[in-house]
Amino acid sequence: MDLIGATNLIPGPNSTEMAIHLGYERGGVPGLFIAGICFIFPAMFIVLAFAVGYVRYGTIPKIEGILYGVKPVIIAIVFQALLRLGKTVIKGYLAITVASLVIAGSFLGVSEIPLLLIAGIFVMAVKNRDQFTGKTFMFYPLPLLTLTDTALTKNQLSMGLGRLFLTFLKIGSVLYGSGYVLLAFLESEFIRAFPVISEKQLLDAVAIGQLTPGPVFTTATFIGYLILGIPGALVSTAGIFLPSFLLVWLLKPMIPKLRQSRWAGGILDGVNIASLGLMTAVTVRLGMASLIDLLSISLFITSLLILSKYKINSAWIILIGGAIGFISQLL
Repeated sequence: MDLIGATNLIPGPNSTEMAIHLGYERGGVPGLFIAGICFIFPAMFIVLAFAVGYVRYGTIPKIEGILYGVKPVIIAIVFQALLRLGKTVIKGYLAITVASLVIAGSFLGVSEIPLLLIAGIFVMAVKNRDQFTGKTFMFYPLPLLTLTDTALTKNQLSMGLGRLFLTFLKIGSVLYGSGYVLLAFLESEFIRAFPVISEKQLLDAVAIGQLTPGPVFTTATFIGYLILGIPGALVSTAGIFLPSFLLVWLLKPMIPKLRQSRWAGGILDGVNIASLGLMTAVTVRLGMASLIDLLSISLFITSLLILSKYKINSAWIILIGGAIGFISQLL
C-alpha cells in the first residue's frame, strides 16, 4: 500500500512506476531497470507492430471503418474517466475555480506545463495562506523542464530525433493523474505547437494504446513511429518512460514525507485539479472532431451508458465499436 501511494505522488504512469518500485524493492538498482524494461517492452513491441500496419494499411477503407467505430468509444472511455476522477478531485469552490480557469486557459492556447505549475503553486498558497511566511517549495521536475524547454527552442524548424526525445522527456517529467491526461500534452505538442500529426492520427494512436496490453503511455511509441519510423518510436518510448525510472530511483527515500507536508501536498492537489481541467478541454476538442454523424454519436452514448452501469473491461467495448465500424463500412 505504501508503494501504491508513492506512485500517486510523482509524475508518470502509475502501473509502470509500480513495477519499477517492486523491482527496486526486490533487486536494488539493477532490479529497478530490469522490472521497468520488462514491463514496458512487450507493450512497446505490440504497439510498434500496430503502427507499422497502420502506416501501411491505414488508408484502406476496411481499416478506416474499424477506426471510425473505435474513436467514439475512446471518447466515451475518457469521458467516463473524467467523471470518475472529478468526484475525487473537484471538491469545493477552490477546485471548481482552478479547474475552470485551466479549461479556459487551454482553449485560449496556454500550454499545459505553465497551467500545471501555476495551478499547483496557487492551490498551495491558498491552502497554506495562514502559514505563508516566505517559504518556497521547489517543484522537482523544474530543472528538467528548464533543460528540455531550452533545448527545444533551439530547434524549432525540424522534428528530429533529438527534439522528439526531449518533447516526450518533458511530458513524462510532469504528467500527473490519469494516463488520459496524456491526450492534452500530445495535442498541444504535436498538433498545435508543432503540427506533425493530425487529430485523426492522435485518436487512432490512443485507440491502439487502449486496445493493446500495457501502459497507455506506449501511445508515444505509435506517434514516434508515425513521425520518424522505428528510430522515432524507440526514442519516444525512451523519452516518456525515462523520468519514471529516475524519479523512483532518486525520490523514493523522501516520498513518504511529501504528502505529509502541507506545502508539497498543496502543490500535488493543484496539479491534480489542473490535470483534470486539461483532460476536459482536450476531450471536448477531440469529441467535436470525432462525433460527426448519427452512428458515431450513438456509439458514444451507448458506450458511456455501458461503462456507467456495468464493470466491463473497456477493451471489449473497443472491439465491439471496431466491429460495428467495420460492418458499417461494408454496408
